[in-house]
Amino acid sequence: MFDALRRPGGPLKLAVPRGALLEETLMLLDRIGIDTSGVRGDSRSLVFDGGELTLVTMRPYDVPTYVEAGAADVGITGKDVLIEQGDRPVYELVDLGIGRCRMVLATQKGDPGPSEHQRRLGMMRIATKYPRIAERHFEQRGRQVEVVEVKGSIELAPLVGLADGIVDLVATGRTLAENNLEVREEIVTCTARLVANRVSYKIRAEEVDDLAARLRAAAEPAP
Repeated sequence: MFDALRRPGGPLKLAVPRGALLEETLMLLDRIGIDTSGVRGDSRSLVFDGGELTLVTMRPYDVPTYVEAGAADVGITGKDVLIEQGDRPVYELVDLGIGRCRMVLATQKGDPGPSEHQRRLGMMRIATKYPRIAERHFEQRGRQVEVVEVKGSIELAPLVGLADGIVDLVATGRTLAENNLEVREEIVTCTARLVANRVSYKIRAEEVDDLAARLRAAAEPAP
């Protein structure tokens, strides 16, 4: 298996995101005939034989790094990751439509709106795991904020006074509600995307295009 990772030929290497995107990603791969049984098992391995593809599992945030470096030929990750890592030179090929969520600005319920807060108190402090997205959002609107990067439970920041609000991904909004937070602004809607290494896309274009076409078809809703 690891020899397959090293040699330039062999199956395409696909970076598969663990976490919230994993199950929907595996369902898509199942639909196009990729063997995902190894990933679904209880093995602690990170590399799996998917038949025509070698599946390499990792955090969604790491996918652009591995694809850019050529350690994976193609990969699947969220649009939020691609926006945040906009300097990664990878090709975005397909919007897979899975993992749909919203990047939002949220504050505690009952707080004044962000614009009113800034008018009264000056610069807002925003906690986020996505500093580039947050900074660009406020810069485009001519609003000054102090961005505090937080890796853990982002909802905690406004509750203990670390920040006036948060910029984060939400799916149902349940976690926000449970922590007395509410959405103030929607920044961008994010879904999972198929990306490709630039060199792999040139020298293995037929294989990459075929995979992209099959995943695009599998992702399309039934008529």
